[in-house]
Amino acid sequence: MRPGRIHRIAMFVLPPALLAACAVTRTEPPPPVAAPAQFKETGLWQRATGAATAVPDAWWQLFADPVLDDLQRQLVIGNENLRFAVAQVAAARAQLAASRARLAPTLGGSVSATRSGGTSSSSEVQRGASNNIALSASASWEIDLWGRLAQATSAAQASYQASADDLAAARLSAQATLAQTYLALRTAEAQQALIERSVAAFQRSLELTQARYQSGVAARSDVLQAETQLKSAQAQGIEAATQRAQAEHAIAVLLGKPPSALAIARTDALPAAPLVPELLPATLLERRPDIAAAERRVAAAYAQIGVADTAFFPALTLSANAGYRATSFADLFSAPSLFWSVGPALAQTLVDGGARRAASEQARADADQATSSYRQTVLVALQEVEDNLVLADRLRAEAALQQEALDSARRNLEITLEQYRAGTVSFLDVAVAQTAALSSERSLLELRNRELAAINQLLKNIAGRWQTG
Repeated sequence: MRPGRIHRIAMFVLPPALLAACAVTRTEPPPPVAAPAQFKETGLWQRATGAATAVPDAWWQLFADPVLDDLQRQLVIGNENLRFAVAQVAAARAQLAASRARLAPTLGGSVSATRSGGTSSSSEVQRGASNNIALSASASWEIDLWGRLAQATSAAQASYQASADDLAAARLSAQATLAQTYLALRTAEAQQALIERSVAAFQRSLELTQARYQSGVAARSDVLQAETQLKSAQAQGIEAATQRAQAEHAIAVLLGKPPSALAIARTDALPAAPLVPELLPATLLERRPDIAAAERRVAAAYAQIGVADTAFFPALTLSANAGYRATSFADLFSAPSLFWSVGPALAQTLVDGGARRAASEQARADADQATSSYRQTVLVALQEVEDNLVLADRLRAEAALQQEALDSARRNLEITLEQYRAGTVSFLDVAVAQTAALSSERSLLELRNRELAAINQLLKNIAGRWQTG
């Protein structure tokens, strides 16, 4: 067959064959998990329309607390977990750059100069010393026939994006943890202030009871009851102060500081709870960085399947070498000293004991694991939103009822105190009324704390604000 005909046949046959090989080594990942038509707890969940919005940086401002705003600014700078995640992103970026570099040709050069001599083994005659000077350059380029390098780059790109999403998820988690710890600190402060007021009231009751006992109006048991109530309240105050101190220490560690380096002024008040809207569009769930990271890992795992499958095909490399070699610098760049070589190399593993097949199967198993992990992440995200939606709604209603119970307990305490001063009831009735009022107010504070925590978690679940704008 004539060479020209062979060339024409190769021009028509080789490109389709290469494209077919690329198609064989590429495995498409499954489509992303679609959001449900609606949330069970709201009935207003809508499908997303348009691109997802980036995670907002200041979602905690919904709590309208300037101290929390300042702590959040310090968090991004000092948190050690965030610094670790930043380093992971930098490592993934470097790996991506290295993967892209493999697509380009490599060029190298070398210069050497040696002087050698010795004795002939047959005649034991001393030979004169000789020089050997060489100057050379080499180039090589692996032709990506089957898409191995391109798919490795795609996998590195997906892994890099997953690392960036992990950083966003870590930042969001740290912000939510800081907000939750701060709310717990303010709750402990409010409990502490409540107990301090109760201790003052119990102290007045004890003094009143002691005066009545000394006058012979009250029994000794009334004094003991008043003392017991006072000491119990003081013990509860110590517990509330301990909880506040521990929350402050936890905030310091979140900020990357020793506990001794942070002091938060007391306010004895909880932030107002933001109102949860009735309508939450599906774009909010799509903004979650942990879901985006899991989806990118699926893409990276499926790209690795293609990389593993290309091992069944030969690798084609183009290489070239050129340079000069002589015994002296004067003759180095002369024509007789020139040497060069150029040509392709085709390499293929023939027998490997099943290693390539095992690598391909492992890549597919890794892809199945990544897919299952991604789907589970989506399901957990849906559950978290559902849980905190219903929790925030129920806790708001429960807090309203508890407020009514507190109002009744306070009114009952006022009436009982008047009756005790009039001598119509014993101090036991006063103690019961005071304990009921204290318990009702502490329960209300706890419910408000849980409501704020549920809203904080809901904001984390939907990756920030619930407004789409």
